[in-house]
Amino acid sequence: MLKTIFIEGLSCQHCVHRVEDALNALDGVKAVVELASNSAAVTAPDGFDDNVLIEAVVSAGYEVSSID
Repeated sequence: MLKTIFIEGLSCQHCVHRVEDALNALDGVKAVVELASNSAAVTAPDGFDDNVLIEAVVSAGYEVSSID
């Protein structure tokens, strides 16, 4: 399943790497974060709980504005 996570607070490549590391640490998740769009393209297993994705971003120190 492919999702786009929109993230508040990204300001540099260090931020991008922190969020990517947090998301990619989740089992079965592959994420690529783009600073220009303040978003992450995430591939996760079917039925993966959005709250787990949100928690990973929050634990990295950022806020999720929405998930599509």
